[in-house]
Amino acid sequence: MADTTVRSETSESDYNADSITVLKGLEGVRKRPGMYIGDTDDGTGLHHMVYEVVDNAVDEHLAGHCDHIDVTIHIDDSVTVSDNGRGIPVDMHPTEKVPAAQIVMTALHAGAKFSQDSYKVSGGLHGVGVSAVNALSDWLKLEIRRDGKVYYQEYERGAPATEFKAIGVTDRRGGTKITFHPDSTIFKNVTQFSYEQLSQKLRELAYLNSGLTIAIRDERTDRHQEFLFAGGIASFVADLNTNKTVINSEVIAFSDVRDGITVDIAMQWNDGYSEQVTCFTNTIKNRDGGTHLTGFRQALTRSCNTYATNTKLLKDSLGGEDLREGLIAVISVKVPDPKYSNQAKDKLVSSEVATAVSAVVTEKLQQYLERHPKDAKQIIGKASLAAKAREAARKAREMVQRKGALEMTSLPGKLADCQERDPSKCELFIVEGESAGGSAKQGRDRAFQAILPLRGKILNVEKARFDKMLASQEIATLITALGTSVGDEKDFDKLRYHRIIVMTDADVDGSHIRTLLLTFFFRHFNELFERGHIYIAQPPLYKIKKGKTELYLKNEQALEDYLLAAVCHDTRVVGQRGGVEATITGDELAAFIRLVNQSRKMRLQLDKHGDGRVSGAFAEVGLKPDDLRDQAKLEDAIVRVKAELTARHGELGGLEFELRQDPEHGTWTARAPSGLYGVRRETIISFEVASSPEYHELRRFMSDLRKALEGPFRVIAKGDADDGGATAGSADEVAIIVEELGRKGLQIQRYKGLGEMNAEQLWETTMDPEQRNLLQVRVDDVVEADQIFTVLMGDLVEPRREFIEDNALNVRNLDV
Repeated sequence: MADTTVRSETSESDYNADSITVLKGLEGVRKRPGMYIGDTDDGTGLHHMVYEVVDNAVDEHLAGHCDHIDVTIHIDDSVTVSDNGRGIPVDMHPTEKVPAAQIVMTALHAGAKFSQDSYKVSGGLHGVGVSAVNALSDWLKLEIRRDGKVYYQEYERGAPATEFKAIGVTDRRGGTKITFHPDSTIFKNVTQFSYEQLSQKLRELAYLNSGLTIAIRDERTDRHQEFLFAGGIASFVADLNTNKTVINSEVIAFSDVRDGITVDIAMQWNDGYSEQVTCFTNTIKNRDGGTHLTGFRQALTRSCNTYATNTKLLKDSLGGEDLREGLIAVISVKVPDPKYSNQAKDKLVSSEVATAVSAVVTEKLQQYLERHPKDAKQIIGKASLAAKAREAARKAREMVQRKGALEMTSLPGKLADCQERDPSKCELFIVEGESAGGSAKQGRDRAFQAILPLRGKILNVEKARFDKMLASQEIATLITALGTSVGDEKDFDKLRYHRIIVMTDADVDGSHIRTLLLTFFFRHFNELFERGHIYIAQPPLYKIKKGKTELYLKNEQALEDYLLAAVCHDTRVVGQRGGVEATITGDELAAFIRLVNQSRKMRLQLDKHGDGRVSGAFAEVGLKPDDLRDQAKLEDAIVRVKAELTARHGELGGLEFELRQDPEHGTWTARAPSGLYGVRRETIISFEVASSPEYHELRRFMSDLRKALEGPFRVIAKGDADDGGATAGSADEVAIIVEELGRKGLQIQRYKGLGEMNAEQLWETTMDPEQRNLLQVRVDDVVEADQIFTVLMGDLVEPRREFIEDNALNVRNLDV
């Protein structure tokens, strides 16, 4: 497939301060953020913050100046986006008399994309640029490499916090690096970035921009991926069809330009039963399609019917839905001035695009069918079978609907319905078997909770045609209970329950039934995931027994809280505060132990920078990023670090540190080799490490710990003499002793869940809205989800075996 990247005609020297057009300031962005970045409550706006910064880098690629973008999610949910483009211009703006980069960061609609000379096509989501991201972040750090120098500036809530200045020199190519932390006063409900959601977006951008490498890393979980697709959207379609049996052996891909509109199409049929067409305009995904989808569908139906008639493969015309059964397609258009139905650009409404797409598809698809008669015959043959199956499905669907209407009065025999009639207040628990259904029916609140017991394992819809699915009694009962109908007649306004909760046993059969249900919903009711209606019941993770008393705790944090509450009011820790002996107990001691546990986690995070014991020691002695600009301050910190390491890890006290200059940041770095479990590692303390979120957090935790209590410590338990107790040389040792005291006399076991509970326990732990813990199922990465369902539930055995072998070592706490 031809590379359809639209490149700028300007030279690199043209991208400077004169290219930056300023339209207006940042007034109103913080007051009405939804107008600029999307919904700030449901996570949409939060993720669009990343998209805006990434889109700027993609625009550099479209202009021919960038081939690598890195996105990093840090442990504090800040995000870094860096590219190897030209770097934002740094010279003085001719009219504003401040550096151009500062204008880009602080003035709304300031940027080269508003000048048609610099970027012919731009993909920014709302076109507000990175300034809106700056305005909606409590802090942002900007680093630019340009003309052999490194420039740096920090911002707070959109305003410059430091001077824009050159801090070092570099021999690397240009680029821009932006790190920002969304303002928690604006983004309140959803404050954590979804790795899956960002991955899907970045993967799509890599498909749409062949030759562009995009990497994402999540430091919270150490997950990472790198995307590079030389085949463009043809690779996209091929990957969507991975592990599926395809009809036409090669992806049909073509590209053309009509009336200034670039049209890229890639398509391939498989032997499945669903249609999956993904639409993009200027690299922005249009969830609801639009005129490009309309033009594509019209041309597809017309071209295939014309070919089938001319070659006498069919007597009667095929319907569009029959021709699209099993079709995977990607439509990408690049339009100079696109029009959308809403600000989020979910639907393209530019009428001229339908004409352009229709013309290109008609011409190119007709040529393909004529040149590949074998593939054409298989495509038409599949559509013909689909037409026959559609007629059978129509009759089966009518049967289900008639049956549902006739049997509604008898449904309570299978479905124990609730009294409430407002769907937004109603819950449907789908349970495994009549016995579990009996406990659930007894334990529920019948005012708003309905119970639907399923008999055995439902049909695997991944392997079943639509008419066979509708013939399944369990599937038909489930569809009737939902109330939405299925297929073309689906109407989600008729959904009877807005919380659909899958509640199965924590064993192999329960896991299989849960997967079968999720497959059914994903393939035929995907909108339920998009609307947030699907949940999985989460039984408590721990069961604690002390004497005859039993208690259920939902997760690790609840267990930690329980143990601390149980021990801290009867335990005292004696240490030093300001050179004077001090004692902490009760809530103060619990807070101290939590700080210790948090600092442990941060040290583990620092392991990625070498030996976390060494880099953690620099944080503990309070070394700040700016201290690295002064060699004497760094050398003083090393002396204190070696003393700290000698006290804690005797063998590390003799480390020798080598100092080097970092010309890019105008700072010093310290390097030292160390060994852990026989593995030698080099720890580097640099400006980047000292500026990292995990280092900053550990420095803060250690400062708070020193203010609370310093060693040496004595831990005095209940019954110990005032001058007795266990001694501890560090806060870590204190935490270990206190946690061991908390576990005394307790039987703690991992709880296997629903099958072990009576009706009262089921209500208290899993069904009571005040106590329960539900897991909402969302599909953030549709491509990844589609492939997983295909591998796990499809016909091919080998991909499933490979999946199990690849992931077996990643399983934790497998209690089935």
